[in-house]
Amino acid sequence: MRNPQNEALKLADEVEAHAPERTCVLTRSKGSRDTLIRLALGPDGGVAPDVRARAPGRGAWISVTRAELDAANAKGKLRAALQRAFKTNDLSVPADLGERTEAALRQAALDRLGMEARAGNLVNGTDRVEQAARLGKVALLIHAADAGEDGRRKLDQAWRVGGGDPRGVIFPLGRTILSMALGRENVVHVALIDPAAASRVRHALDRWRNFTGPDCGLEGAEPALGTLSAEDDLTKE
Repeated sequence: MRNPQNEALKLADEVEAHAPERTCVLTRSKGSRDTLIRLALGPDGGVAPDVRARAPGRGAWISVTRAELDAANAKGKLRAALQRAFKTNDLSVPADLGERTEAALRQAALDRLGMEARAGNLVNGTDRVEQAARLGKVALLIHAADAGEDGRRKLDQAWRVGGGDPRGVIFPLGRTILSMALGRENVVHVALIDPAAASRVRHALDRWRNFTGPDCGLEGAEPALGTLSAEDDLTKE
């Protein structure tokens, strides 16, 4: 029987396997441009997050969590690393760069959900989600952060019956924000029924969670690619 979840994971692996590697300017760990976060240098010398990696000009890449980025920024290590990466001393690193980066990743995840909703790649509503899950048509199951435990347990069980994971993903925010992202009312549970769409949504959620850290609420996501320690030697990219 066709398993949309396995298809989604296979698609994600294929995309990552063909992605060019980038190097974190802080930890020197490597990863694809889809797993690291790009920082862009603006014409005015300001450094800003470019989570969609679309800004023109030279970019630098990071793989750390927000807490690690904030610490490196406060100690001046981030500025030194970026000066080497951008090959200029004339730059400005905002004190709230971590906050801006988190907000950008959050918006990217919400935008992705909205696009998949408009494309018809997901369903919501307990009954519709449960039916799709039991029939093995769900590639990714998502619960709002404020979803009731009984409702989560019921749909998780249906997903398992259909060959899915033991538990659905807990979205970091409540139903109000989830509903706004999808342009629908009272969205508590969401099922991605297209494997490619599920892969795109999971990728956006994983990037958000990896940056904010393990308390963001997403289960089963990979940890951030790099971590800072006192012994880290910040060398140029």
